[in-house]
Amino acid sequence: MTTQTPPPLSWDGSAHPSGRTETACPVETGLDLPGLRVRATAVGAGELAVRVTPQDVPGVLLIDVTPGRSTDGSPVRARVEWRLPCTRATGYWTPGTGTRWLPPSWALPRVAALPKGAPVGSLVGTADAAICTFAVGETVLPVSIGEGAVEETGDFSWWVEHEGPLRLLLDLSGRHFADTVRGAAAWWGTALPAPVVPDAAFEPVFCTWYALHLAMTSADVEKLAALAAPLGFGSLIVDDGWQTDENGRSYATTGDWQPAPGGFPDFAGHVARVRALGLNYLLWYALPFAGDRSAAIGTLAGHTLAHLPTLETYVLDPRSPLVRAHQVDRLAAAVERYGVDGLKIDFVDTFLREATSASPDPDCTEVAEGVRRLLAELDVRLRAVRPEVLVEYRQQYMGPGLWPYSTMVRAIDCPHNATENRARTADLRLTAGPLAVHADPLTWHPEEAPEQIAVLLLAVLFATPQVSVDLAVQGPGQLAALRFWLAVMAEHRDLLQRSEFRPHRPELGYPLIESRRDGARAFGRYAPVPVAVPGEWDLLLLGNADPDTLVRLVFDRAPGTLAVLVQDAMGGTVAEVTVTVESLELGLHVPLGGLLTLRR
Repeated sequence: MTTQTPPPLSWDGSAHPSGRTETACPVETGLDLPGLRVRATAVGAGELAVRVTPQDVPGVLLIDVTPGRSTDGSPVRARVEWRLPCTRATGYWTPGTGTRWLPPSWALPRVAALPKGAPVGSLVGTADAAICTFAVGETVLPVSIGEGAVEETGDFSWWVEHEGPLRLLLDLSGRHFADTVRGAAAWWGTALPAPVVPDAAFEPVFCTWYALHLAMTSADVEKLAALAAPLGFGSLIVDDGWQTDENGRSYATTGDWQPAPGGFPDFAGHVARVRALGLNYLLWYALPFAGDRSAAIGTLAGHTLAHLPTLETYVLDPRSPLVRAHQVDRLAAAVERYGVDGLKIDFVDTFLREATSASPDPDCTEVAEGVRRLLAELDVRLRAVRPEVLVEYRQQYMGPGLWPYSTMVRAIDCPHNATENRARTADLRLTAGPLAVHADPLTWHPEEAPEQIAVLLLAVLFATPQVSVDLAVQGPGQLAALRFWLAVMAEHRDLLQRSEFRPHRPELGYPLIESRRDGARAFGRYAPVPVAVPGEWDLLLLGNADPDTLVRLVFDRAPGTLAVLVQDAMGGTVAEVTVTVESLELGLHVPLGGLLTLRR
């Protein structure tokens, strides 16, 4: 259930708008930052305790707020508010991507919980410096967040609130915003069990959704799998459609989770044939749903949160042990009975839609806690059979509370949209911790040029690529571009996906992205911008996704003798030379969709 949040407390000490008792006190941060004001409040309690703990990085603080006992018998809520002058600000970063414009302080608050996002945000200033980044330690239950520019004063204000004690990480160090957000994710990780993320989670995935939608059979899937395996894909996701012989966009049959008798008559045999090609097999599930025409809803009708008539389905209440037992049995059968390697679990954020009903036998109060129990119980069943099971969740419902039960997180649906896929995967890289970050499946028109297919792949260069097209109709050039870039991503997987990661200029949609690992550097160039190459390095990769082919590299020291290789979108050699560079700049022509490799 969504937490009802009162408006922000005023700064003049007036009573809380809810009418409940509130106790507020200023928080001394010990930082010499002009205009910084912080206040802690206990809503519904007559006393509170506040502790401020400086962290190892100068300018980073941990604020702990512990409310006293309730004065009226209602749950006590802890709250922290703070303000800074809104100077030098260029954009506002949140994990849900969307606009990077600065919100007004009167905008509706957002709610983060295990099934819905992450409690983190960053006010970004010039040169990508974080003016203020914050994160809340609660990773399961709802956290209400208000943030925005105050038009009356020119300040930027924040408030965060949730039930019980509150832990707030404030990063006022002025570092690159990406470093501060990754630091917040690392802080969450210190309080969470380390997830098991097998290497297979980082291998390219072929997905059936855009290629086939619901109109598929086991023969269709096996045909695509046979074409995908030699191209370098490591896994296959069989999306919506395996559980129904209907072709309409409806969820009326979800909840039973049985293979469609017409399209998939021998499911175990079908899975075995795909796995024999060397592919991991993952199966799609809409976890919250029991459709209007399912048998499941007959058993679980009294244990729902809502009915969604446009989707022809009910949303089940995960606080019910009966619901959890049903869902765990159905989803675990994919691994236990059919031998699949993992699951694609969808629509988890639907659990937090406004509830109109409830289960009569809940064993917990909060829906978010019910979701956690459901995923934990499912995880135990899956890992008992397959310890390195692959489990994918999706952006918008991917918070740190899901880490222990997941191996990868995917960008939200954005078909044909390279720019959105780039921004979403970059945002996920900052908050996904140890998990593999996956692109929304890349898809393109059958007549798309190889260079543009390379641009789609370059958009997700720093993520695990997923692809969903009819491979049988691709021409030689299209397949060459796909094969070449999948090979590059495989060869440099650690540099691209398990590395120090910095996307630049969030307010411009990340025109430049870089990663660093040991003596290697990788860049994705998505606009005609210069590329600053810092420090010592032995290997430099640059993928050019902009039609401006003149790439200008700017070094902080003369690189000396370089082996230069320029390849086109299909891997063909454009130039291969050795040059000596004694200046701090080097200009090279790299074709659209092409790759520049420098070695020292």
